[in-house]
Amino acid sequence: MSDTLAHLLPAQPPPTLTPETLGQAGQVLDAWNLEALAVLDGGEVVGAATTGGTPEWVPLLESVISLEDARAALRTAPALAVTHAGTFAALLTPADLAPPAAPELAERVWAALGEADQELLSKLSARLSVGTLALVGGAVRDALLGLMPLDLDIVVVGADAEALAQASGLPFVFHPAYRNATLSLPGERNADLVSARMERYPAPGESPLPHPGTLAQDLRRRDFSLNALALVLGADGPELHDPHGGLTELAWREMRPLSARSFTDDASRIVRGARLAARLGLTASPELLAQVPQALAVAARTPRLDAELRLLLAEPQPGQAARVLERWGAGSLLPSASLPVLDALDALPERPVDAVYAAGLLSGAVDVPNWELRLNLGPRPAALLVRALGHGYAAPGSPEAVLRGVLRPQAYIPLTGKDVLKLGVSPGPGVGEALAHLAGLRRAGKVASREEEAAALRTYLGFSAP
Repeated sequence: MSDTLAHLLPAQPPPTLTPETLGQAGQVLDAWNLEALAVLDGGEVVGAATTGGTPEWVPLLESVISLEDARAALRTAPALAVTHAGTFAALLTPADLAPPAAPELAERVWAALGEADQELLSKLSARLSVGTLALVGGAVRDALLGLMPLDLDIVVVGADAEALAQASGLPFVFHPAYRNATLSLPGERNADLVSARMERYPAPGESPLPHPGTLAQDLRRRDFSLNALALVLGADGPELHDPHGGLTELAWREMRPLSARSFTDDASRIVRGARLAARLGLTASPELLAQVPQALAVAARTPRLDAELRLLLAEPQPGQAARVLERWGAGSLLPSASLPVLDALDALPERPVDAVYAAGLLSGAVDVPNWELRLNLGPRPAALLVRALGHGYAAPGSPEAVLRGVLRPQAYIPLTGKDVLKLGVSPGPGVGEALAHLAGLRRAGKVASREEEAAALRTYLGFSAP
């Protein structure tokens, strides 16, 4: 990271107040999840409003000031105002100017990245004439836990994400609403190039409205503190930044929401948290558990929650993630009758394909079409469930056979056309008629094993067993 304030500045100045709008300070601070707001009078900074309500004096510094001098100025004030080219540009708080964590932690994260990922990050960072580039979120978290990072989440501060994506030379899709780009990496991996932003939610569960922000503000809008870690690239090597206490939570292997209204803003975060907790062996903090009722109250108004439930079915052990939700008091987000099925699928020697888990979820649902539509499952899981519950032949090891073994442990492999031929039926229509007769017996519950089917077929054919 550069040693001047210019590289910390957002692409646009943050929301501000005037002496006439000071009464709205609490509302604006809460809406944008900010610690302080600059108060401007005629374009001049006259102070900062915090949650305390009364405006306070803040130092006014130029963007060319060094980070060391800025940190010294911040010791006696709740924030500091920064001007760039004579115009107000940002209000920086202690989170923005927090010194980096121990160098060995940054080295550990960097070493966990593949060579191609290191080259990509270095290339993108070198393209910045001003601003900051940081690897954030799950890749940093997983690297600190000794896991191989997969998809990358990259934040760019004070620069254009679309131009940076074009400079990468990689295929990408640009998302103009949030000015983000998804880069396609080799090996069917992705890198999300995110413009640093703050967010406010018009209503619980709705999509947030973005505004350019600092790196610390971008991290503050995220779900959990252990996902709010950033590996910042700079001329002197990478630095690990932890403005919101994520390293402590990671050491405790505990999940803490970053905001007291985190689950109200976005109830899907509780499902995402359960997925992470099951996969990484994490526990819930008291703050997380206290927000569970908030998540349940707005779940029906949060479309993203259904997408997270679908992702839950792709976890290494979906049953464990579902049980985490249950332990947290959010088991009602899934059909309760599905949980034992998901548990049984988890217990199999080899993980079934995702469609089997989806069909297992549907097996406990009262309204299968509704769940099929909500989770955007497509027709395959429901059709698989019908076949698993039916009495037709299912090849050993097939998805139908795997699910049938869980839903109907007493089920057996019925006789096939080859078996019917061996029992003396001549090739031709008689084979189909014999199989149809056996299927009818199975549906009626009159046969319960291959041996009983063979005996019933001999009776049907009018001869005795040899």
